[in-house]
Amino acid sequence: MTDDLSRPVATTDDSEFTLSVEEAAERYAHAGFPRTIRAIQRYCAKGDLDCRRMETQFGERYMITPTSVARHIAYIEEVRPVATSRDLSRPVATTATTEDVATKTATTDDRSRQGTTGGDEAQRLATTAAETKYVEQLEKRLEEKDNEITFLRSEVGVKNDQIKDLTERARETNHLIAGLQKMLGPLLGSGPSSDQARVDRATEGMQ
Repeated sequence: MTDDLSRPVATTDDSEFTLSVEEAAERYAHAGFPRTIRAIQRYCAKGDLDCRRMETQFGERYMITPTSVARHIAYIEEVRPVATSRDLSRPVATTATTEDVATKTATTDDRSRQGTTGGDEAQRLATTAAETKYVEQLEKRLEEKDNEITFLRSEVGVKNDQIKDLTERARETNHLIAGLQKMLGPLLGSGPSSDQARVDRATEGMQ
């Protein structure tokens, strides 16, 4: 499969971006390929998934199309190595001495293949369960961090509003004080000088 299959389509309609990063991670886990939230975000950044950054109630986040998730899972399934040394074709005997020997050999091979397949399947299921549990723990921690970040952002917004209100009130107070000084300046300036003039004149008459 070529890289073009994982590249975003520029003409995708906004209504098709319906999956959050967490929902996309659930689809990978259900398909047997658990991925962390960070891994999904890297897929978005690299262009492996069709996504756009949109504003949500938790801030700006990636929104992804379900089609691109399904396409990428199919790509992983295709490139994932499925053949191992144990799956290589066994050599077939060109001759058999008796019918009993041939039957016994075929039965032994069937049992061996069944045992190998069963063991591989059990190991795969155990590995998938462990990976899924680990992914769930990471998602829980990331969700807690997202909630903390959202709370801190709201607190910063409240503080900014309070600072803005205090600044506006201080500016209004300064204007009021300047206006009062302008109004009272002539009164405060003429009062003492007039009284002093009267005192001086009275003093001169007494002399």
